[in-house]
Amino acid sequence: MDHRILLSSHVEMGISGSALTWFESYLADRSYQVAWRGSLSSPHTLSTGVPQGSVLGPVLFSLYTKSLGSVISAHGFSYHCYADDTQLFLSFSPSDTQVPAWISACLADISAWMSTHHLKLNLGKTELLFLPAKGSPMIDASITVEGSIVSPSQSARSLGVTLDNQLCFSSHIAAITRTCRFSLHNIRRIRPFLTQEATQLLVQALVISRLDYCNSLLAGLPACAIKPLQLVQNAAARLVFNQPKFTPLLSSLHWLPIAARIRFKSLVLAFQAARGTAPPYLQSLITPYTPPRPLRSASSGPRSHLRSSARLKTHLFRLHYH
Repeated sequence: MDHRILLSSHVEMGISGSALTWFESYLADRSYQVAWRGSLSSPHTLSTGVPQGSVLGPVLFSLYTKSLGSVISAHGFSYHCYADDTQLFLSFSPSDTQVPAWISACLADISAWMSTHHLKLNLGKTELLFLPAKGSPMIDASITVEGSIVSPSQSARSLGVTLDNQLCFSSHIAAITRTCRFSLHNIRRIRPFLTQEATQLLVQALVISRLDYCNSLLAGLPACAIKPLQLVQNAAARLVFNQPKFTPLLSSLHWLPIAARIRFKSLVLAFQAARGTAPPYLQSLITPYTPPRPLRSASSGPRSHLRSSARLKTHLFRLHYH
């Protein structure tokens, strides 16, 4: 990261005065030396980069790459940025033959932007994934960037989730199952030296947390697809109580089954989107229902029966407890 470009991006965002002076002082008067076989080079002034491992490092990099968003948006793409990982999204008709050229033009401008910002587009880690609509044929179209050809992949990894071109998540579920069983194997080896409470803490931290990570993406999958995850959860429950196979113990731990955990996470996200506390790209998917004609119940206020209210309170308590 060039310090001059970094500070200019601060000015464009309205950072000035003492705050800008603090950043200038933070970046200025830094130098580096190289040690080799007992010899030490003379110090050289650093005009690029930020201290590795610093708290401000990721924040400054995000500010440094902020102008990349306008380059992507100019081509009609949506995007997500996380640290140095940038994802582009484009929805198009299967009959549109100009999409490969469209993507190539966008990546060419991104590469040019990176050159002016002393960065490098890593084509070796650039992946192209087509997600066809239901009933549409698979798309086999490569793109060319800087003389290199990027061919479509059958799957791509995004923040710990493996997305496949059919959105069946079989590779993702297999990876989670493999990782969780490895953790269970290691915990089982030290289980004789652990109390039940300590074992439960380890299982929840190393296994259950992986089962819950981004599990809302699995909503709508058939029961046979998520069965491996349920088997892992059953094995984790038996390990906590140190019980043999085929012993139902989820209710004793107050653990919701996998299918219920997925449904609960989806409902929480939908509730947050309806309340306006979810990210904007999720809020745009929720449209308030407007009845085609005025209803008497809309002006009379909510009505409830004692039995339904009691059942609802019990249900909400169970969800909160679990």
